[in-house]
Formats: sequence, structure tokens, C-alpha cells
Amino acid sequence: MTRLRKGLVLLVALAVVAALIHVLWPRPDTVRVTAYFPRTVGIYPGSDVRVLGVRIGKVVSITPQGRRVRVELEYDAGRKVPAGARAAIINSSVVSDRYVQLLPVYRRGPVLHGGAVIPESRTAVPVELDRIFDSLHTTAEALGPKGANKDGSLSRLLGVSAETLDGQGGNLHQSVEDLSQAVSTLSDGRTDLFGTVDHLQVFTAALAADDRSVRSFTTSLTEVADQLAGERKDLAAALRNLGTALGDVSDFVKNNKKGLTSDVTGLSKVTRVLVAQRAALEELLEVAPTGLSNLNNAYNPSAGTLDTRNNADQAQDPASLLCSVLRTTGEKTDCKELRDLFDSLPQVPQGPAVTGTTDRTLGGILGVGV
Repeated sequence: MTRLRKGLVLLVALAVVAALIHVLWPRPDTVRVTAYFPRTVGIYPGSDVRVLGVRIGKVVSITPQGRRVRVELEYDAGRKVPAGARAAIINSSVVSDRYVQLLPVYRRGPVLHGGAVIPESRTAVPVELDRIFDSLHTTAEALGPKGANKDGSLSRLLGVSAETLDGQGGNLHQSVEDLSQAVSTLSDGRTDLFGTVDHLQVFTAALAADDRSVRSFTTSLTEVADQLAGERKDLAAALRNLGTALGDVSDFVKNNKKGLTSDVTGLSKVTRVLVAQRAALEELLEVAPTGLSNLNNAYNPSAGTLDTRNNADQAQDPASLLCSVLRTTGEKTDCKELRDLFDSLPQVPQGPAVTGTTDRTLGGILGVGV
């Protein structure tokens, strides 16, 4: 506890010493800053330095430096001026002295300290009355008989303008109102407008990034356009012929509607039969070349006959015959499937007058009973 008390006493003593130094140490009563103006008409050493029109200091010295003037300002140290303050020369009336105004009013943040500089970019001076007169005189001479109106051009312009605007006050007023509404509309939609511009910028940036492809596309498009332009007569003739052909087709379909309907119906039947018999058609396409080759080999050109060998003592087995024929071609054929196929065929009635059966529907292509 003794050490703690000693530490507390030492801290209190240091705080008292610091407060005494802050109170008794000599401090400057004023703050001096430097401001640069393009000119200082009506400002003299001793002129007021004000904030919001209230005097806080004075001008100490004025020193010309080439195209600018250096002005030393001095104000009370108790006054706070923002670190980024601006300085302007103000004249309260035409004949009264001028003063230097520091602005804006200090709210919070850093302040100006002694030796600070306000550059010329943060200073302003009023327009002199003689400069206004000089500008008006120069303008009058430029528009006078020795200037723009030397040949009466300005007079004619004013005359034509007066004749044009005569009686058009209402229309001019309406135009100004419409323009005001248009500007208001643009102002209300500025968010969408800026968004559109941003998107357009993104789009143009993408095009710029892929400039080579865009150039190639435009070149190809130009070539196609040139090709079409060179063949525009042929294209026009083709379109005319196509129109005529479409008209003829339309007339043909209209005049033969019933026949086309019947043909489409019949084609539908044929298509259904072909779909139902596609396995048989596939087998026929595979076997037909071999059968035709065997038929060619069986033909006897000297006698003009088909020579075959037949065993009259033994009934012919068509399944075995076809199986043996297929095997001669090198095909691997299951004779059992051929026997099952022939066994599934309808039996032909026996009799002297019977020569066979006839499928009058041609495998379902024709209707029953035709």
C-alpha cells in the first residue's frame, strides 16, 4: 500500500506541474497566416480581417510578387479558423474600404496555425468597376459600326429577329415551359439514364476488348451484303418465281384436296405395313442378293432353262433347302428358326383344284374385301 500511495502522490504532483506550465507558459496572443491574391485593390495594412462580418484581426503587410500579391493576416489566437479556409476580398459598398473575409465558419476538425499559407487557388477578389466599364466599352466597339455592324449585318440580324419573334411570345413561352418539363423529366430519370450510360459503357468496353472478332464479323457482314447486292436481281427473280410457285401449289392443293387426302391416307396404310414388316424387309434385303446369285447360277443359257437337282423319292423340306443354300454363302444360320417360320405358315388345302392361297390384302396394304 505504501508504494501505491507514493505512485498516486507522484501522479497528482505531475498533473499539478503540467497545469501550472500550461497556465504560466507564455503563448502568442495572435496567429499570423499568409494569403496570396491575384490583386489587392482597396486593401491596405490595417484593413480588417473578418469572419461572417465580425472583425477578428487585421492585415499586417502587403507585398507584390510578380503576378500575385502576398498578404500577411493576423488574428486573435482565441479565434478558430478551419485548416482549409478560403480568403476573399469583400467590398460592402462602392465607396467604402474593403476587408478580407475568412470562410467558412469553424465547426470541427483541424484549425489554421501560425505560419499557414492560403494559396491563390483558395482566394478570390471582386470584379472592379472599371473592368466592367472596359468590358462594356470593348463589347460596344465590337458590335458597333467599326465591328460586327460594319456592313449592317448586326442591324439586319436584329431586324430579322424582331420580325421572326413578333407575335410569337406565347409560342416562345410554351417552348420554354416544354423545355423545362423535358429537363425535369430527365432529372427525375437521371438514375435510369446514368444506369443506361453505364451499361452502354460496359457494352462498348466488351466490344473494344474483342475488337478483332468484331472487325472480322463486320468484314464478313460487309462481304455478304456486297454479295447480296450483286445478286439482287437474281434474288428478286427467285422471290417472284417462288411467289408464283406457291400460288400454283396453293391452287393445286385447293383443287385436289380430296385426292390428296385419299393419297395421304393410303400412304399412311403403306407406312404402317412397312413398319409392321420391317423385320421381314430387313431379312429380304439380306437374303435377296444371295438368292439372285443362285438363280443366275441355276440358269442354263444353252437350253434356256433353270437346272435344279430334285430327289423325287424324298419330300422336299424348304427349311432345310434354304438353310443349306444360306450356309453355302458362309452365313451362320439357325435352321431351327427357319423350320419354326415355315411351320407357322398357314396350311395350303390339298386337292386337285387347289393350286394355292392368295392374300388379297397384300399384307395389309389394301383394305379387307378389296
